[in-house]
Amino acid sequence: MKQLVVTTVLAVLGLTQTYAQLPEPGFTIDERTAIVITDPQNDFLSPDGVAWGAVGESVKENNTIDNIETLFKLGEKYDIPVFISPHYYYKHDHTWKFEGVLEKLMHDISMFDRGDQLNVEGFEGSGADWLPRYKKYIEKDRVVVTSPHKVFGSESNDLALQLRKQGIDKVILGGMSGNLCAESHMRELIENGFEVAVVGDATASAKLPGLDGNQAAQTNYKMVASKVFTTKELVKEFKSK
Repeated sequence: MKQLVVTTVLAVLGLTQTYAQLPEPGFTIDERTAIVITDPQNDFLSPDGVAWGAVGESVKENNTIDNIETLFKLGEKYDIPVFISPHYYYKHDHTWKFEGVLEKLMHDISMFDRGDQLNVEGFEGSGADWLPRYKKYIEKDRVVVTSPHKVFGSESNDLALQLRKQGIDKVILGGMSGNLCAESHMRELIENGFEVAVVGDATASAKLPGLDGNQAAQTNYKMVASKVFTTKELVKEFKSK
């Protein structure tokens, strides 16, 4: 029995050491690199947004609003293409016959609601609209706004197509929310052959009783992406180019 305990302890220690030495693939910014930002919208990032009660604490802790703006500024300064993957729900989306937990919550609180894809009545200033301080970046011709994703990942929109058509195969990813849309985009892009770095503090996630979305997201970024930058590290990386 004593030998079994010793062997188990040694195995655990060895496993811990292996995890502590996770490889660092790295990420090199070049002419095939784009910045992708998910859901830079009022319902997530404005104190008046319907999700602010759940994500606001994490947004403040990560300085997410300023850090996402830094991504826009870096795109302009260094001529890096920027792609926005928004989240919209149209009237017909509310007739779905089944939903996951967070889908149901978003539908119940009318998150990201719009009339339909051809109707922008009431869109200006709504929860689905861009955070006002980002509009001066997003409304320029150099920024591509993709079709909306509908659950969390980019499987249901044309993000991958838009990236491929511009010769992009490397993505610097940030946006909302960290453990849902941003993480799902990371996973889908990687599965589609893109190299992905995540800017961990340019995201934020819901904190609910017994659930810490930000902790979950940051753990998974570290274990899945090629590189996890802080915003300051990314700025430094660009300056060193």
